[in-house]
Formats: sequence, C-alpha cells, structure tokens
Amino acid sequence: MPNLLNQSFTKDKYQLFSRFQTCLESRFNDASLARTNVYRCFNGYYEGLPGLVVDRYADTLVVSNHARKPEELAEAVELYGRFITKSLPQVSSILVKTRHSADSELRKGQLVFGSSLPESIQENGIAYAVDLKLNQDDSFYPDTRNLRLWLKENSQGKTVLNCFAYTGTLGIATLFGGAYSLTQTDLNENALAVSERSYALNLFTQPMRSLPMDYFKVMAALKNQKALFDLVIIDAPFFSKTRHGKVDLLHEWSRLINKARPLVAHEGYLVAINNALFTPGSQMMKEIEEMSTSGFVRFEQSIPVPADITGYPDTIVNRPGIDPAPFNHSTKISILSITRKDEKTS
Repeated sequence: MPNLLNQSFTKDKYQLFSRFQTCLESRFNDASLARTNVYRCFNGYYEGLPGLVVDRYADTLVVSNHARKPEELAEAVELYGRFITKSLPQVSSILVKTRHSADSELRKGQLVFGSSLPESIQENGIAYAVDLKLNQDDSFYPDTRNLRLWLKENSQGKTVLNCFAYTGTLGIATLFGGAYSLTQTDLNENALAVSERSYALNLFTQPMRSLPMDYFKVMAALKNQKALFDLVIIDAPFFSKTRHGKVDLLHEWSRLINKARPLVAHEGYLVAINNALFTPGSQMMKEIEEMSTSGFVRFEQSIPVPADITGYPDTIVNRPGIDPAPFNHSTKISILSITRKDEKTS
C-alpha cells in the first residue's frame, strides 16, 4: 500500500488518513476476506468516525454518510475518496450515499467517481446480483456473511422459507448448499426481482418461488395450506406496519417468531435475526429462554458478525452504547431448533 502519510496534511487530516490506512490494512490481513469481493473497509461507528461507513462491492466503493447533518462529514467523505483511489487502484467507481439528504436520489447514491456500477458480486463461491442504488441501503448486507456460510453448509435436501427476504441472499445461499426448494417472500417486488437474477446467475435447478406479500398474510396462507419447512428464516426490518400486522423488533420480537413456528417441520431450524440497535443481547436471550420453557424451542447457537463489520482489536475505538453480549454485534443472529407438539406427544 502506498504511504499517503508522506503527503502534506494538517494534523487532523494526517490523523484521519492514518486511521483509514490502519483500518484498511487490517482488512488486507484478514484471510477470511479472500473468499469474497464484498467487505467493509471502514466502520466509523466502531473505528473512530461515527456516521461514516465504507463498503467495497467488487470494483466499486460505497461511501455512506449517515450524519444527521451531512455537511459535518462532507470533508471526511471527500478525504476517503482521495485515500482509496491511491490505496486501491482497482477501485474504478465510488458511490456516495447521503442517508439524511432531502433529495431521495442522493439517499440512493451519487456516482462521484467512475462511470458504472457492478451488477453482481461473489462470496464463498456464490454469485449474488446487486443493485447498489435500489434503495438507501446497498441491496446486500455484508454483516450476514457468516450466516450465509452456515446456511450453505446446513441446507442440503431441506425445504426453505425465507421471510422478509428482500433481495433473497440468505435464500440463495441455501440453494447453493443443496436445498430441495426455496420460497422467498417480501413486500418489495423490486427486491425480489434481484433474487431472481441471483437465481439465474447460479444456474440453479431447484424450484424457487417468490411471493411479494405481507408477512402476516403469508403466514396465514401457508398455515391454511398446512405447509411445513425444514428451515425458516426471519430477518425482519426494525419496524413496519401494514393493515395485516405490525413488526416491532424492540417490543414484539417473540410474537414475530411465534407466528412462524407452526410452519417449521419437526426438528427443523428457525433462523431468527434481530438487528434492533437498542435491543440488548441479554433481552434477546431472555426472550429465547422464555420461548424455550415450553420444551419445543431450543437455542442451538449464535452466528457472529464478521470482524470487518465490528472492527479489529487494533482498530476499535468505540464500543456500542447498548451491549449486544452474548452476541458480538447489534445484528444478533440465533439458530433455534423446533420440536413439534404433535410429533413430541405421538
């Protein structure tokens, strides 16, 4: 990596460039990232500049400005662009997303360097379609990389239901792992269209069904059909409300899980994700313990969020305000095994 610190900078800019360089070098030294071309280059919330998040997608960098007053981070955004074009010459495009801009197009992203964006990325041998301007997020979440690997390794022959699928990456991982069939459901038809592109990229032969429907409506319909799945995934948004029901991860997470439990086959798995920043990990474990008292739910394991998301020992400056322990990040991922009452008593 070229040493940018030999250039003439003010003390503040020197310190910022030094931090950027330390954080990027930690990613270069992370052997696990050799299996993907998507990773977080800088997480300012943990690594010393809250509000600035930088992700690499193949040859494109997405620089996200989350500041409530975007102008407060404008200089840092510009500096990171200068830094990365010198440090990673293979980066050919930079997309800047301004989360709290009044302009919806700036929230989705402005191309400030280069002329094109990638249409797909690679992770652990799987191709995923991406649409980096689909929304104010990037259509792909690097924080669930380890979960996609677990799903790939634990889906052989299974029937899978992926709820709140969005662009369907978790479901696509199960198909690559040999799942027998996949049902993906989400209200966002445009997002589900991205999952259809991922399906085509990998030349899958197993059936994949896309249901652009409300979660509560899908749950009711599948229960009426007496449908059962070996593996059910629930990755809900923090909060949403429709005429069919309400999603509230902070206050009603257990209710959301219990809606899906009747659809899990005997000794099947339920993958439950809670990414509510203000939900302590201890609260989540307490709710799981309460569900487990029935004898039909058992906590098997948690899936950690990768280090490029959480920061490394030599890069972490800030700790989360709400303790996610025993999880390692506010994206709290649990693998639950489900026993069916009718099977247990037969």
